[in-house]
Formats: sequence, structure tokens, C-alpha cells
Amino acid sequence: MGFKCGIVGLPNVGKSTLFNALTRSSVSAENYPFCTVEPNLGVVPVPDDRISRLAEIAKMSKTVPSSMSFVDIAGLVEGASQGEGLGNRFLSHIREADAIAHVVRCFEDPNVAHVSGDVSPVSDIETINTELVLADLETASRAESQIRKVARVGTKDDKALLVVLEKILGSLDRNQPIRAMHLAAHEAQLVRDYRFLTEKPVMYVANVDEGSLPGGILADRVRDYSMEDASEFVVVCSKLEAEIAQLETEYERGEFLAMAGLEEPGLTRVIRTGYRLLGLHHFFTIGPDEVRAWTIPIGALAHTAAGKIHTDFQRGFIRAEVASYDTYVAHDGEAGCRDAGVMRSEGKEYEIADGDVVHFLFNV
Repeated sequence: MGFKCGIVGLPNVGKSTLFNALTRSSVSAENYPFCTVEPNLGVVPVPDDRISRLAEIAKMSKTVPSSMSFVDIAGLVEGASQGEGLGNRFLSHIREADAIAHVVRCFEDPNVAHVSGDVSPVSDIETINTELVLADLETASRAESQIRKVARVGTKDDKALLVVLEKILGSLDRNQPIRAMHLAAHEAQLVRDYRFLTEKPVMYVANVDEGSLPGGILADRVRDYSMEDASEFVVVCSKLEAEIAQLETEYERGEFLAMAGLEEPGLTRVIRTGYRLLGLHHFFTIGPDEVRAWTIPIGALAHTAAGKIHTDFQRGFIRAEVASYDTYVAHDGEAGCRDAGVMRSEGKEYEIADGDVVHFLFNV
């Protein structure tokens, strides 16, 4: 699995339409608030053209791309943290996600109602962000109150947790998300189980009309906001993407993209942005009957990557035989790499690079 991304935003900004396009699903996408009541989950393959090339060279008929999941969450409104609209029930679904895709309406359409009457991307963003801050403020206040009762006579970790929660409350009181605090690794570990909403990395998805691609004035405002927020930004046209998703063949989709002046579908851009946001990349394994892509954090070591495949691989790790993607292709596969002496033997502390083709040796 790549990662789990929660799609959030105000009602009628195009969340469900985007979800349909990304997952080629057919969840309801109507022009009224709270159309999405139960969250919809869709798992999609992560595009990576390298996997097909590796399968061709290795003469494998089966490829298994990495995958990621999208969760389409009900539209949030002002007061959601206090139960307005569909309230805290749906904020809880965001807690399960690794990252947030915040869809922002960047198009004018008199036929599509806006929850506040006027299209104002920055105001819309701030409405959602304030609700997430308020929800975290409630969680942090409750946690701080509980831990304060035990910290005086508690463990060293209890005392450290209290300090971190006090810092978090200070940030939230200033209406600043927790991610802006840049918590140290040990601090983040202490509060991990609270699954704070504003600690999650965010990509702002500017949903534009076809005439505004690849951006426009409204999308530019979202881009500027994302830069100030140290978050990621991507432009899509949900309506156009939904039309592309209905086409049956890759050829038809390619022709449609070309006519629209696009080089790739929105799914690819959203996933690539998400991978950049979370610092993820791929390595590959080959054999005995498939080529498979695996998602790992950038900087992951060989024995950790081995554990993605099976815990036995990590527990009994001996070494990793590695060729970069370019090396594997240039030498026409594993046999060519071995003949040329370019297949490397790496230990458990080797840092797996993007595109590495890896064979793990282990013994348990």
C-alpha cells in the first residue's frame, strides 16, 4: 500500500467528482450539501511506467503496482468541530488518513450552489482549517488535562508528553496547525496516538473549470496560500477527469488528454504530489512470476524495505542484491548485470534508492 489520503473540503467543491475520477468509481456526486454521508473508500494502482519495462525485460506476464487509497469524506462546514453539518463523526474519518487532499473550488458556476454564496478559495480553505484546529484543540485540551493529573508522580515520558501537549495547545490557540510547529521526531512519537488532524501533511487541490486549465486567478490564490502553509499544491479539473475516467481504453484516454492539452491525467499528478508530500518512492522486486513495486519512505534502509515484503525477510536479513533501474535496463536484466559485474551486494544499512531492483537474501 502506498498511503491513505482523505479528501476533504466544503460541500459542492467537487470532492466526490474527483473521487470518481481518481478511482473510476460511481459514488453519488449531486449538487446539494452533504451528498456524501458515509465515507467512500477507493484503492487505486500507483502509476509507474518502469514496472512495465522491467516486466518486458524479465519476461514476466504479471505486474503488481503499488497502490494507495482515497477516502471521500463528507463536506465540512463552519461549526463542524462543534457538531454542525455532519460534525465530529466525519472529522474522525480524517484521523485514519496519512495525508489530506483539501479540494478547493476555483470555478464559477451559477448552477452549482456554494455553501456561503460566493466563491472565495482562501476563505474556504481557512474555514476548513479553522475547524480542524478547533477539533485538535478539543483533543489536546482533554489529553493535557488527563496527563497533568499523573505527570507529577508519573514517568519521565508522562512529563515529556505534558510539555509537548502544552506546546501544541499554544500553537492551536494561535490558530496555527501542529504541522507548522515542526515537532522533533521524539515529540511526534509521544503524541502519535492522538492522531491530530492538523499534524497531517496537506495538499491543496485547486478544482478549476476546463477553460482555466492549467490554472487561473483563483487557482493562483490557492497556490500562494499553499506556499505560505508549506504544503503541496496541484491543479485538476474534476469534471474533465471524470469524463476521461469513463473512456474504456488507454488510447481513448490519451487522445482525450491530448485534445485537452494535458500530458497526463489528474490521478498521476495527485499521486505524485502525495508521494512528494510524504517523502515516498518505489523499489522493485522481480520473480519468480511477477514484477512488483513497493512503496517505502525516502531514506529507508535495506532491512526495513525487506520487512515491507515479509517480516521474515527483515528478521533473517543477510544481504540485498541491488541494481538501479537504469543499470538493469541498460544491461538487459539480471543476467546481464551479473555478467557485467554491476549487480551490487549491500548490507542492512544500505539506503534504498528510487527505482532500485532488489533481491533479498535471508535465513530464518
